[in-house]
Amino acid sequence: MKESKLVLNLIEQLELILLDTPPHELTDEQVAQYQGSILELRELLHFKFNEATETLLKEASSLGDTDSGNMEMIIKDENVTLYVWANLKKNPKYKKIKFGDTQVGFEIPKALATSDIAFRIFHTNYDHFSPLPVIQRPEKPTTVETIIEDSAEQETPKDEEAPQAGAEEMTENQELVTSSVTTTEIKTEEPSINFTKSTTTSLKEEAEAKKEETETKPLKPESVSVGPMATLPEKSVPDAIPEAVIDEDVVDLRGFTPLGGIYHLNILQLPPQCKQVKSWTIVELISGGLQTFMYPPDIADDVSENENPYLPIEVMIEINKNVVFFEKPMVARWDSEGKGWRTDGFISLYYNMKERIMSFSVESVYPITLIQDNHIHMPYESWELRPLGLNEAVLNITTTFTDIDIQIKDNQCMLAAVELGDDYELSHLLGKWMTITSLIIAMKKTGFNIFPSEYSHAYVAVNNKDPLVEMKAYRQMALLASGFSFSWSKWNKLSGPEKVVFKASELLQKEYVEDHEWSLYMFNGERAQKLKINELSEAFSEELEDDTEFHSTLYHMIKDFTSETALQKIRHSNYLFIDAVCKLLLSTRVLTYS
Repeated sequence: MKESKLVLNLIEQLELILLDTPPHELTDEQVAQYQGSILELRELLHFKFNEATETLLKEASSLGDTDSGNMEMIIKDENVTLYVWANLKKNPKYKKIKFGDTQVGFEIPKALATSDIAFRIFHTNYDHFSPLPVIQRPEKPTTVETIIEDSAEQETPKDEEAPQAGAEEMTENQELVTSSVTTTEIKTEEPSINFTKSTTTSLKEEAEAKKEETETKPLKPESVSVGPMATLPEKSVPDAIPEAVIDEDVVDLRGFTPLGGIYHLNILQLPPQCKQVKSWTIVELISGGLQTFMYPPDIADDVSENENPYLPIEVMIEINKNVVFFEKPMVARWDSEGKGWRTDGFISLYYNMKERIMSFSVESVYPITLIQDNHIHMPYESWELRPLGLNEAVLNITTTFTDIDIQIKDNQCMLAAVELGDDYELSHLLGKWMTITSLIIAMKKTGFNIFPSEYSHAYVAVNNKDPLVEMKAYRQMALLASGFSFSWSKWNKLSGPEKVVFKASELLQKEYVEDHEWSLYMFNGERAQKLKINELSEAFSEELEDDTEFHSTLYHMIKDFTSETALQKIRHSNYLFIDAVCKLLLSTRVLTYS
């Protein structure tokens, strides 16, 4: 078991390197090497567990139960649980087996109860069957060749528009430098979509066409990714909308995910047992390692269903309390030929949500897993980012099923609170400080997936927002997170794709912002303004609040209404904290998915 923990730790470290390293810092050869090492370590780990099972079964006769004469064994640690039953007596009376005080067990037909077999239920808390996540690689720049018929058209945009754009950027950067809060403190990468002004008439027309398409086309999270963990892609699909899975029994891993680990069901050939002859221990050695028992065997074509003696096998499993299913899960089996999960092949499915027990019947045995909707918590009902002090804040997200608080302190995050009953054991996650990468992985494995992937827009109704506007808004919120609270607004949906609307208020002494203290702000990436309307207004309006003016950034807009104490907190915010808040907002995409 100690060696298995070491191997699992190595696998986790390699996965974190691939997910947490900026794509441009890894070569294709390094990615292939790391992924190859992960697959080799997975195979090694499974091979070692098979060896351990074989060793245990060779000693089954000395571990037999006094009542039944058969061997029943449970071996458990925090990562795996091994249930093994050896049919030593081949008595058809013992067909239904339940392991100890657990609800895990099985019922086999007579054909198996009278055979030299062993039955293994090997539960792993990890999933080593599903494909590895595709690592996004930086796109190589492409050159667009156009034929210029009029040289005047070539010179005018290039000589006049580019300097203006540069002057605007320089002015904005100078303002941020003088305010001692610079956006360059956020260590981020620019989005993968290039927003540039075209230098020819043909390129202008192309840009306008793309702009119109952006307003109606669902956004891909990588277009606003500031870091490698802004979203965790599950699979690579070239288009914005993934192709539908043709076979309805195949699990679409873009929309669903295995949860609670894998249940390996195996019918094994019972190896020869040791025999004591005087002072000698004699055992027959068979090469080939652990052998599977073929069930059902090949059946003749002329045998009818009523005459078939190979009846289905009933299996009962317990669902661990360290994972949360908010709806009845689907059961899926691994298809070794198709290399995917399938939902067919199950008979008499039964699920007791209160007791966390599931039973089903199968004609043969496979690796089994439980499937949950990736987007069960989306869209969010509301969200709020609140400061708790200097370099400390909490992001609250309310979904249909629960209420989640993620606390940020410096560059660390933790799941601070979640509304659930008392029937769960989440000590591995609740109150544990970790990096944002590790937190996202841990929350997904537990069932709290509030992190959209690049395919989520195809499964969830979202507020389409310009990716650059959304990214800039998150940056500005992160800059102000030590002294200001931000929250969801119903008017964000009506503001259009080029603008975002949210509530904001200074928050220093109190725990929450009162309803009447909120103000509405609108931001389009280049201009911020305070709106005259409030959350209770009858209609949406972009009218500017009295005695206010436009600003180029949200920071300069809010600075007009900020106390000196809040301003000092904002100016003394650590860049690691700002980066962590920005990455968390980009990972949850609250402006689009609420």
